[in-house]
Amino acid sequence: MGIRKEKAILKKLENMLEWGGTKKEIAFLVISGLALVANLLHVTFFGFNPVWIAIILCGVPIILEAIIGLVTAFDIKADVLVSIALIASICIGEYFAAGEVAFIMQLGALLEDLTVAKARAGIEKLVHLTPQTARVLRDEKELIIPAEKVQVGDILRVLPGESIPVDGMILSGQTSVNQAVMTGESMPVDKTVGDEVSSGTVNQFGTFEMKATKVGEDSSIQRMIRLVQSADAGKAKIVGIADKWATWIVVIALAAAALAWLVTEEIIRSVTVLVVFCPCALVLATPTAIMAAIGNATKHGFLVRQGDALERLANTKIIAFDKTGTLTYGTPRVIAVQSVADVLTTKELYQMVASAERFSEHPFGKAVVQCFKKEKTDFTEVDNFQIIPGRGVYAEIEGKRVLAGNPELLTAHHVEIPVLEDTKDYIRQGCTIIYVSVNNTFAGFLALSDTVRKESENMIDELLKLGICPVLLTGDHENAANTIASLLHIEDVKANCMPENKLAYIEKYQKNGMPVCMIGDGINDAPALKKADVGIAMGGVGSDIAVDAADIALVDDEVKELPHLVALSKHMMVTIKLNMTFSMTLNFIAITLAILGILNPVVGALVHNAGSIFVIINSAFLLKWGSKKENF
Repeated sequence: MGIRKEKAILKKLENMLEWGGTKKEIAFLVISGLALVANLLHVTFFGFNPVWIAIILCGVPIILEAIIGLVTAFDIKADVLVSIALIASICIGEYFAAGEVAFIMQLGALLEDLTVAKARAGIEKLVHLTPQTARVLRDEKELIIPAEKVQVGDILRVLPGESIPVDGMILSGQTSVNQAVMTGESMPVDKTVGDEVSSGTVNQFGTFEMKATKVGEDSSIQRMIRLVQSADAGKAKIVGIADKWATWIVVIALAAAALAWLVTEEIIRSVTVLVVFCPCALVLATPTAIMAAIGNATKHGFLVRQGDALERLANTKIIAFDKTGTLTYGTPRVIAVQSVADVLTTKELYQMVASAERFSEHPFGKAVVQCFKKEKTDFTEVDNFQIIPGRGVYAEIEGKRVLAGNPELLTAHHVEIPVLEDTKDYIRQGCTIIYVSVNNTFAGFLALSDTVRKESENMIDELLKLGICPVLLTGDHENAANTIASLLHIEDVKANCMPENKLAYIEKYQKNGMPVCMIGDGINDAPALKKADVGIAMGGVGSDIAVDAADIALVDDEVKELPHLVALSKHMMVTIKLNMTFSMTLNFIAITLAILGILNPVVGALVHNAGSIFVIINSAFLLKWGSKKENF
């Protein structure tokens, strides 16, 4: 009971000693720095040595954290050795050495804190996507009840614009459903009787009735939330190099100090050994390089939200891409118009369909209108416009009855659609076809497709040169996925991926010892972004949830900058290794000189200071790295 009580007291003390934010830490460091300068200039205040300000503000928290870590978890970190050196320096009156070491250590801690991202709210936003209410039909009455109270077998009614509350099957009605939350694909999917629908997806047009098949924790959106939570929990955090080797550093330092005392019988040499053994430069080696690299990445449009993300990215062997909105623009565009009617030119057919779709809210209709506007041709007046949910539109234009939509629309109006090789080719490429009839006679078609970003091909080629293997993970069907992959020289393609499929593929690569970076933009990508060793979200077109789930956000969606980020992360690791090699070499030399009595604690502290300055300057070169093309 006594030990538990002591641990509880220490835990409360630890909470009380929290500095309370970056601004306060910076203020303490500034004050401590001024105090050290005042000490060097032999300035005192009514006989009070200002170096004690640095010792109290920077040193006391280090000593208390070391004690708390040792007592509560027997956790030996770099601050244990620093605490011993601080106390030893104070005991023999070397106050400046104590204050300087404490200052450098807290500076390193601050830089490390600045690289750690704030808590993310992605899971909360996913929870907010969960529909709160449902329209249940009971005894021929419509009741609005909490979504969590829907039971399997209940009959629900879903109106246009509403989120579907649970998983189920359509019993009556036709509509188009936006399934981006699940598949990431921006193009809505037409649904009719017998089709399955998922919770969290959005009914865009027609009213339909459905039977609940999966409710509560079994629903699609709840499974998504659990995937994100489990993926985040499994991502390991990188431990600082100084802390990782802390036990050995402490043991060797104490042994060297004891040896110096036994051989020379001079306590000042032992204290000097402890001072020069403090891993100040080693502590600064990683955070300074990361801070500089983050600054560089920011200039190229990347917002690094996790401090150790660049460390993980440097070890990445595979980069998995979502397709829609990442490698492509994410919006459908008209890529072909073809008329088969003798009395109707291709241009006239395009104008007729665009005029009819001008009043449609369907994404395909909007895409046709936007693309037609670029033709700089006027629209034609439309009479008697009708939206036929889940199928297309009907309009009367200059006395002609025009139908534009899917095959079911034309078949329902007894229009025979001929077999055309052109439409087969476009479908094989993953295109969506809008079939058109005029006065109940098939007149032609429009082919719509998502288009590849102009910079995607060169970006993939640059990654291949860096030894990165690109993988395509998409919720789109195989034809569209393979078409995009062939254009971009991507050999590894996984199509028809639901969120859990993307997660499974990433886990498979990781189990085979291949670190994975995932790049996506949709809500459906959130679990994969969390699970991957590094998650990069498209910040411009991407959803807030994808950005919150990621370690890095590409603010302006310029994927051409991705090779620079990968190369930067690798160069950052080279800089970190150089910093560590230098700091350890300097330590070895300083320890030797301290044992020989050439260095005293104050000079030893200054040598450490010089080493820390070298590390900071060397890291600063990362800020402008890559400004010249030859760096690649």
